[in-house]
Amino acid sequence: MTAQRLVVVGASLAGLHAVEAARRAGFTGTITLIGSEKHEPYNRPPLSKQFLNAGPPPEPPFLRTAEKFGALDIDLRLGRPATELDTEGQRVAVSDEWIGYDALVIATGATPRALPGTDGLAGVLTLRTVDDARAVRTALDAGARTVVVGAGFIGSEVASAAHKRGLPVTIVEALPSPLARAVGEEMGVAVGDFHRANGVELRCGTAVTKLSGDGRVEHVHLSDGTVLDADLVVVGIGAAPETGWLESSSLTLDNGVVCDETLNAGVPGVYAAGDVARWHNPLFDRSMRLEHWTSASEQGAEAARNAIDPERKQPYETVPYFWSDWYDRKIQFAGLPDAEHMEVVSGQATDRKFTALYRSGDRLIGALTVNRPAENAKYQGLIGRRACWEEALEAARASASRATAAAAKI
Repeated sequence: MTAQRLVVVGASLAGLHAVEAARRAGFTGTITLIGSEKHEPYNRPPLSKQFLNAGPPPEPPFLRTAEKFGALDIDLRLGRPATELDTEGQRVAVSDEWIGYDALVIATGATPRALPGTDGLAGVLTLRTVDDARAVRTALDAGARTVVVGAGFIGSEVASAAHKRGLPVTIVEALPSPLARAVGEEMGVAVGDFHRANGVELRCGTAVTKLSGDGRVEHVHLSDGTVLDADLVVVGIGAAPETGWLESSSLTLDNGVVCDETLNAGVPGVYAAGDVARWHNPLFDRSMRLEHWTSASEQGAEAARNAIDPERKQPYETVPYFWSDWYDRKIQFAGLPDAEHMEVVSGQATDRKFTALYRSGDRLIGALTVNRPAENAKYQGLIGRRACWEEALEAARASASRATAAAAKI
């Protein structure tokens, strides 16, 4: 290892895993971890799930105890974002200070997109940080009439949390079906029906034209002329990679920091990980940018190992994977949804439990499961080893046979 100064920009999941991987690999040099938030690294998925439940206010879901975090022996810079990268001088600007590096991991994540024209209107929130989650939770505690803009995973989880509290909630989605980009249009319709089955109003194919209120949101105006009453509007319309601070650098920016298969950003010593990285995934031979917990944790570790020991750097390939909890359903998806063919191989799309597989050519490329976690893990493994379609169908038939035999014993 030739690097003696590792700088990690982004003190969240990917950044923490980068620091830990470097130490596990035997890196004894200095590590500086820079974060724009004042909080130590915490887990984001619970913020739109358990964190919003009724009851005593929860503690932030920190990823490590103070003792374990302190044992990493790092120079921690919180509450001050990086503002510039000088790749020639190998330094990062933080406020009015420059911090030098030999190896750099960029893990600045993504920023939620906001609705235009809503600045200064109270009660309009996105959900990305622990402070965002506290604000949403406070509104729900007060019994807010809630409108969720965007029927993606975060928006749907917020709607589920509001419904669990018995609060009125409406989801507005501009596309004809929810989650079409994530699970395909047909399965998007199926999972969208989970909302309706639980009495939550879902309005698809309708856009928000404006929000109105006297200093605080009171009404949501839709493109079909409908006006919804609201005390809380949670906007979940996607996120943009946090690359603004890199615009003056020599890095290639195109829907993220463009990286090769090793997560290198095209400059010696500079790597990217997590939501901000767009890298070439050898498993599917395509460029990807993922906003998933699993890939962020894996990429952070791989980027750090490659950055501190570039002579032994390894390509990073993965099966994209995400999960979401709505009402009494756990939705899991592994792989890619842009398939030539999709087939429900277990149950029916209207059931509480089912499995759907996605094919491209003769290859299994995706699997959607609802309330079948073991099934999802199995298909994720098949996708990872490039299994053919017939092998996937055989696995589905074997699962069905075992289920039948188990039922016969009852």
